[in-house]
Amino acid sequence: MAKPGSKRRGRMHDAEGAREAILNAGEEVFAEHGFDGARIDAIAKASGYNKSLIFQYFGDKLGLYAAVIRRADEQTRTWQNEAINALSAAEPTKSVGQIKNVLRMYVGVYFDYLVEHPRIQRIYMWEMAEGWQTMSKVFTPRDFDDVDEFAPILAKLQSLGLLRTGANTLLQLSTALFTCALYLALPPLYKTLLPNNDFSSPAELAHAREFVVDFVVHGLLITPAKARPEKK
Repeated sequence: MAKPGSKRRGRMHDAEGAREAILNAGEEVFAEHGFDGARIDAIAKASGYNKSLIFQYFGDKLGLYAAVIRRADEQTRTWQNEAINALSAAEPTKSVGQIKNVLRMYVGVYFDYLVEHPRIQRIYMWEMAEGWQTMSKVFTPRDFDDVDEFAPILAKLQSLGLLRTGANTLLQLSTALFTCALYLALPPLYKTLLPNNDFSSPAELAHAREFVVDFVVHGLLITPAKARPEKK
């Protein structure tokens, strides 16, 4: 006879598995059809669970959508914190190269994340096409906690004249990161222009990553003249 504690753990495990399956199905259907075009019936069918369980766990379609977006944010949180800690520890006036390396790592890992999670990237494209209306409904101040931690770091870089423009620093960071998603949405267009290229190949993705990282980092940061190598 099973012990009561083991039954509770089993139910918890089943609930976690069901919730994860519903999140995966929601991500799939939202990526394919956008928020407005997604149907709870389709999500239920893809997850293998009934609609009532979706409503029990997430309240409604918007609640499920918010959970999908927040799960993606949590998946990137570890290396975001690593970048914040590394930038906080660096001394910009003495180590511009270190700042660039941290930003290169940060942008590069985000590019890799979107390559590995194409459905999230596609959801962002839907949001852009629809004016970010759905995300604006689910975002709360807490969703920007990680972004806000970058603010004083970027403000310091800006005050030292290391950022290329005087634009709002968080707008600069958001635009820089979204460059990754935008580039990854363009290969079908590139394929029309260059039909003999396989833009999904590992080699092409590696080249794309290098290009995007360089484009973003050089677009954000200025290398002071004294830190530049002398021309021979």
